Amino acid sequence: MSHKIVHSTDPVTLVGGGQATSADLQEIVGFAPQCVAADGGVALALAAGIDPVAVIGDFDSIPQDILARIPAERQHRVAEQATTDFEKALTRIDAPLVIGVGFTGGRVDHQLAAFHSLLAQAQQPCILLADHEIVLLAPPRITIPCVVGDVVSLFPLVQTQGASTGLEWPIDGLDFAAGTFVGTSNRATGPVTLRMERAGMLLIVSRRFIRPLAAQLTLSGRAQWPARAV
Repeated sequence: MSHKIVHSTDPVTLVGGGQATSADLQEIVGFAPQCVAADGGVALALAAGIDPVAVIGDFDSIPQDILARIPAERQHRVAEQATTDFEKALTRIDAPLVIGVGFTGGRVDHQLAAFHSLLAQAQQPCILLADHEIVLLAPPRITIPCVVGDVVSLFPLVQTQGASTGLEWPIDGLDFAAGTFVGTSNRATGPVTLRMERAGMLLIVSRRFIRPLAAQLTLSGRAQWPARAV
């Protein structure tokens, strides 16, 4: 089990080295005020005028002049190569919710690894910010304040089932699995509720839902999966 480095009773912003802007980061720290940098994400944090409370990673993508601006006690080097910098940081944050900025866009393999980490660390609620959408592991239950026509996409990382209300094509009774059946580009008929039987379904919706979904995910116990067996 990873030793926790950052502890917060509020959501925490985790910034990576993918595609994101200073405006993206400023938006998120507005309601997730503590900022942690995953390795090279520290450059974006500093460019946005934000001092991260911790920098976590293997430090293979941080220029020395950038690293020199971070006090030594905030530098947490994790040398192992079994996990990505995103997962290294995610497992060392103790918070009701982590919001990842800079983990989408750019290299596809990095995005796939981030999605893998959402499942591998399913017990830690986390939302990833993209240009126009947010991506998260669908929790056991969630309500999305959609209006008619909003796109609600579901992509299974493992075989799973669920139930829904408010979708044009309900998911009740469907067997989802990568390579077999996915649920992308569904449409809302109004507010949407989802119930999932197990961790493993990516939920992709408009970025404008980040605050209401963050509020739900922050509620203790209601939106959390148990830790996965290893």
